[in-house]
Amino acid sequence: MFDNLGRPARILLLGGTSEIGLAILAALRMPSDSEILLAGRDEQRLAAAGKELPYPCTPVIFDALATQSHHELIEQVFAGGPVDLAIAATGVLIAQQELDRDPALAARMIDTNFTSHVTTLLAVASKMRAQRRGTIVVLSSIAAIRPRKANFVYGAAKAGQDAFARGLTDALADSGVRVLLVRPGFVTGRMTAGMSAAPLSSTPAQVGAAVAEALEGRSTQLWIPRSLGAAAAVLRLVPRPLWRRMRR
Repeated sequence: MFDNLGRPARILLLGGTSEIGLAILAALRMPSDSEILLAGRDEQRLAAAGKELPYPCTPVIFDALATQSHHELIEQVFAGGPVDLAIAATGVLIAQQELDRDPALAARMIDTNFTSHVTTLLAVASKMRAQRRGTIVVLSSIAAIRPRKANFVYGAAKAGQDAFARGLTDALADSGVRVLLVRPGFVTGRMTAGMSAAPLSSTPAQVGAAVAEALEGRSTQLWIPRSLGAAAAVLRLVPRPLWRRMRR
């Protein structure tokens, strides 16, 4: 994808300290003077993350929960020049037990994992449609396919995000703008620290490499690992009484 640009790329990472998002950036093959915009709340953490990448990085202050500011934020980003790639990696994972005790935390997680993606990506899509090119990567999850009692609020947020990304893909057809919907399984990293790994799990580096490879093709959906797609089809068929007995 980026090898044929013939010029430096300009990339926006929403969730600028995301372990997976940074792994995607590290796996991309781009000119060394490509510009990376790391969008997040903590400028110091964004600066530290930027030092780990082989490209010039600029921190952009972005609060996923301040949805009223997202349109203006994207306007400012695109005012600095066309954006070739936007990666939507904003997300948090809060244990279901904590959400049961404090429903306000559930609202916070849904706004971060779902609502913020809607408000930012609608603005990004509008700008990319106007420039008639660009790619949007949306990091969904196997959790979007069927909610489980162990983390059903997280699954609900991911299901909404996943449906939005599929609709956005159709809305942008023939516009010159591509959406790549990424559905990894369990990813062993900071967000899942302390949790036992599930079958077909992967690392942030493996997700990053798979996304970078997919961006060089034309696919609009990616399971990581690829065999997870078949497993997801089976999960949809598990009878509900048996599904309820699953611990995770």
